[in-house]
Amino acid sequence: MPRQVIPRPTAWAPSPPLTWRDTADLVRLVSEPPVVPLVAAVPEPAVWRGAVQPRPSAVLVTLTEHLPGGDGVHVLLTRRAAHLRFHAGEVSFPGGRIDPGETPAGAAVREAFEEVALDPGAVELRGELPHHQTLSSASHIVPVVATVAEPVELLVNPAEVDAAFWVPLRQLTAPGVHHREYWTFGEQQLPVEFFELDHDIVWGATARVLVSLLALDE
Repeated sequence: MPRQVIPRPTAWAPSPPLTWRDTADLVRLVSEPPVVPLVAAVPEPAVWRGAVQPRPSAVLVTLTEHLPGGDGVHVLLTRRAAHLRFHAGEVSFPGGRIDPGETPAGAAVREAFEEVALDPGAVELRGELPHHQTLSSASHIVPVVATVAEPVELLVNPAEVDAAFWVPLRQLTAPGVHHREYWTFGEQQLPVEFFELDHDIVWGATARVLVSLLALDE
């Protein structure tokens, strides 16, 4: 499968590496109390400078340390289907728009079931990470952290995703895997996160969520 083409602007610059959680912290991510409490209603974006009001969305950040072969805590990622309108072919978390009457957690669990058949009964909700906004798809994203206590069977829905895979957190925090770039658009400079995996690149909002999960220092 071809690697993604990253739409870098002409002006960009790298930044120094981040400091990651240690191994013990990574294991505690699947057993400690919520990162922050779950919200019960659709979030209201505080500030939005784009032309379109963002759509409330949620993603499920699913963690487990119970995969065959071990290697510590893993996180579930997907590759979005190539025919989708936004973020086609990019690596992402299961997730999507929050429907009327849904909570972010409810939407995240529903989307994970629709995209990769992740059994809602196997999911234990842990909390939320900081929210993020995307420019290209005008979304306000609530990352909902969850765990599964045993190996679960996944079945991808080709209408939404091309693949689903588990990535060890050790791999994401290994030397040289992550880097941050600052992209310049006119007078504005924006930080963009990247995780260079063996088989693909995780970047954009998904990479920002991973950084908020894994990094101790900005």
